[in-house]
Amino acid sequence: MRNPARGFGAIFYKEVRHMRRDPMAILFALVLPVLQMIILGAAIDTNIRQVRTAVYDASGSATQTDTPGTASSRAFLDRLRNSDTFRVYKFVYSDAELNEEMISGRASVGIKIPIDFDRKLLRGDQGQVLVMVDGSDSNVAGQAVNVSSSLGLDESLRRMMAPGQTPSIEVRPRMMFNPDSRSPNFLLPGLMSVLLIMVTVMLTAFSIVREKERGTIEQLLVTPVRPLGLLLGKIMPYFVTGVVEFSIILILMRFAFMIPIHGNVIVLGLLTMGYLFVNLAIGILVSTKANSQSEALQFCMVVMLLSIFLSGFMFPRETMPLWAYLISHFVPATYMIKIARGVILRGAGLQELWSSGLILLGMGIVLLLAAAKRFQNMTV
Repeated sequence: MRNPARGFGAIFYKEVRHMRRDPMAILFALVLPVLQMIILGAAIDTNIRQVRTAVYDASGSATQTDTPGTASSRAFLDRLRNSDTFRVYKFVYSDAELNEEMISGRASVGIKIPIDFDRKLLRGDQGQVLVMVDGSDSNVAGQAVNVSSSLGLDESLRRMMAPGQTPSIEVRPRMMFNPDSRSPNFLLPGLMSVLLIMVTVMLTAFSIVREKERGTIEQLLVTPVRPLGLLLGKIMPYFVTGVVEFSIILILMRFAFMIPIHGNVIVLGLLTMGYLFVNLAIGILVSTKANSQSEALQFCMVVMLLSIFLSGFMFPRETMPLWAYLISHFVPATYMIKIARGVILRGAGLQELWSSGLILLGMGIVLLLAAAKRFQNMTV
């Protein structure tokens, strides 16, 4: 019986020798994802805080100084500032000044308290506050509108109660798995799934394409190496490289960004092997299809874009259109993000995540067999 993996050892040795002759490619693959993780993890904060706010208090009860007062408008502004969402950097004294601050972009939020605000509240009428929000940044705009509305509702409920009376309903929210709402805790486990694509798909995609461009593919075709053995020999060095990259990213997450890992690291590593395997299979399949490295790079960019936008890394999958949601089931990063966030943030184990690992393994086997079939057709 013919060994389907014949030639694996020879091809593996050949690919390792090639990697040693091209150290810059390995340096690029190992260092660039780490730099991206450091930059994105340290610079990006999805929590909206200290939004620059300009205030026009036409009622005259608030001034540019912090003189203590008991006026209704000053109490409302104090609660606004104490929310940590708004940072009042300037008091203006006309509608024109307020509009100028908004138009120039110096203020993301403009608040106007009308001249009769205090009088209406003293009479028991409804006092209105105008909150102008810069909609050019949807994240800041949404957070500003939600916080200002909730503060207005809370202030209204307080005024409806008698002095000393406590609210009949008290809501005590509890943030699970990420109680401090730290952006790195949520961002980096998902980002790890995207960064590993660079080490696996992109490097592997160039392997057979490089043989085609150099004309050495014909030499391999006349050897007794079997297609499956050739492909396994090609991907194993990059599999080891991916494991090294995964270990570096995990160490940086834990000790540089202080992200607690609530689950079992062995389970995370085991399931990540399936993700590396399917990405390597994608890279090999791309390399059998592409005829040049530039063409292979274009295929890799498609895989990268799908992994970023349809995996749930940037946008919740549940809010996607039906067609995009269905496509996301065929994106390997979708399942890796579930695994990474499940183990690292929620402490999930193999019992909760085995299905994602099994799907990744199945995807990898199908794609590798498809790549072997395509390569076999090339030999005919």
